[in-house]
Amino acid sequence: MRFARFVLFVNCLVPGALLSWDAYHHRAGANPVNYALRTTGFLTLTFVALTLLVTPARKLTRLSWLYHFRRPLGLFAFSYAVTHFTVFFAFDRAMSLRSTISEMVKRPYLIVGSAGLLAMVPLAATSTNAMIKRLGPKRWQALHRLVYFTAIAGVVHFYMLVKSDHRLPVAFGVVMAALLGYRLVSLIQGRTRRRERAQLHPSRT
Repeated sequence: MRFARFVLFVNCLVPGALLSWDAYHHRAGANPVNYALRTTGFLTLTFVALTLLVTPARKLTRLSWLYHFRRPLGLFAFSYAVTHFTVFFAFDRAMSLRSTISEMVKRPYLIVGSAGLLAMVPLAATSTNAMIKRLGPKRWQALHRLVYFTAIAGVVHFYMLVKSDHRLPVAFGVVMAALLGYRLVSLIQGRTRRRERAQLHPSRT
């Protein structure tokens, strides 16, 4: 399992390393800031989707070890989201807080994206085993449902950002809807089974 996690870690680093390589060698196109923003934004949504994919993949395939991939995928999603915002703040807004806020007021999709990023902060901060024990499994699980909000905010942010060709944000929307829909169906099925068991064995409730 350690080797598998190491391979995953290396593969998660590759897109960021390639982006850094392109930027260092001035191969990021005519507008490198825009290139970096689009690349890190795409990576953020991709890693959020991969994080959400772990649970259905684990349940459908019964490969329980897939669970160990969820945390690193989620942390890489957070890392690319932070990089996305840092590029915007440092290079597009020249590290000006006033300019950043002014731009966010003018462009609501920036507020939506920032909200999605802020929702990821408590998820990253409580991703350790120590925090799971401290919060308790139920509270930790409830808190980490914030990733659903992050997924929706990310897709909405992307859709509002794109001016003409919406195919890619719509594709991300379909994927996220399928992953969130799976959880909704599982939740309804679980409640239905518990209700049926309670009716069959009322003494156990």
